[in-house]
Amino acid sequence: MEKEWAEFAGILLGDGMLGIYHTQATNRIKIVYRIKVTLDSREVQYGEYVQKLMTTLFGKEPKIRMVPGVHVQNILLSGKRYTDVLQNKGFKLSPKWNRAVIPEQFLTPEFDHLVLRGYFDTDGSVVITDNNGTRYPRLEMKISPSPMQQQFIDILRRRKFHFGIYKIGKGKVRIQMNGMKQLRKWCDEIGFSNSRHAEKAQSCFVV
Repeated sequence: MEKEWAEFAGILLGDGMLGIYHTQATNRIKIVYRIKVTLDSREVQYGEYVQKLMTTLFGKEPKIRMVPGVHVQNILLSGKRYTDVLQNKGFKLSPKWNRAVIPEQFLTPEFDHLVLRGYFDTDGSVVITDNNGTRYPRLEMKISPSPMQQQFIDILRRRKFHFGIYKIGKGKVRIQMNGMKQLRKWCDEIGFSNSRHAEKAQSCFVV
């Protein structure tokens, strides 16, 4: 299931959290081991997709919890055995700032496009503007300061995407790919599992 693990790597690095923390419970300290993926609650299809993917990988169905009052859904899986699996595969504990890294086994041409897909599906955006009556697409993703920032840049360069890198403060960068040629290349080589992105991208090809 290395392909599934590669896509989940991108999801976790995008809007995921791998946490081990302490809580106070009935006069004793409890250690909590948790994997959490936070998504827009309006992305129903994608939330179910991530839940199914995690069930396949971990052998247990995670819970989906909606956050009242905001468009947020958390996909949660708790247990030391599950966080141990991720740490053994090379994932770093949260916070991601200055420490997040793509595990080396997923940096090959066989898997790196799946890491990109998972990351973009959770933390990227398809922006469409009107260019004199023509729909003009732009792919964007923001990456916090960490080893994965350069890793993602290296993957895009190896795959010969044309993109700009813009500093947006506090070490974060925005990677931006403009135009139909880059969108077609992304659809052909990377693709989307998140239907919101897929439908938006597909609208640019409709005459």
